Amino acid sequence: MANDGCEVHRFDPSVKSAHVLESQHLWYHRLSIDWRDPHPALANQKPYSNTRKLGSILNEFGHHKIDVLKADLESAEWKVLENLILEDVLEQIGQLVFEIHLHWPGFEVSGSDSSVVRFWYSLLKELEQKDFRLFHTYKDLSKPQLFLKKDFFNASSCYTLSWVNTRWK
Repeated sequence: MANDGCEVHRFDPSVKSAHVLESQHLWYHRLSIDWRDPHPALANQKPYSNTRKLGSILNEFGHHKIDVLKADLESAEWKVLENLILEDVLEQIGQLVFEIHLHWPGFEVSGSDSSVVRFWYSLLKELEQKDFRLFHTYKDLSKPQLFLKKDFFNASSCYTLSWVNTRWK
C-alpha cells in the first residue's frame, strides 16, 4: 500500500526506535494499540509507554481518519473493538480488518461461556448498527480447532474478519 502512495503506519512495540520513516509513505512506531491508555501516574514514570488507545494515537499524530485499519491484537481485539465503539473512533475508519481469537475469552473478558459469546456478539452487532458490513472472512485452519478451550471439528481458534464502513466519505 505504501508503494502505491498510501500513508501507512505500522505499530509494533518491539521496534527499536520510537518512530522510523522506512520509506516515503511507510512509518514504523514503537507502539501497540490497546483498549486503555497508561495510568497517568505510571505514564509520568514511564513517559514513552508502548501502549495507547487508537483515539489517543490519532490525536497525538494529528490524524482524523484511517482508510484501512488492519490489526492482529493477540487476544486484545475484543476490548479494543469495545473501546473503538464506546469512544466513537469507528466513524473515523473506512475498512476494519481484525484477526479475532476464539480459543479463550480474551484480555479482561470473563464470565460463563454464554456470557462471553453474548459479549462478542454484542460487539459484532454494534459494528453492524454502526453501518459496518462484513465483506470477507478467513478461517485459519492451521491454528488449533478450539472455541473457548473446547475442541471443535472444522473450526479455528483464529479468524480474519473484514468490514467496510458504508457511510465512509
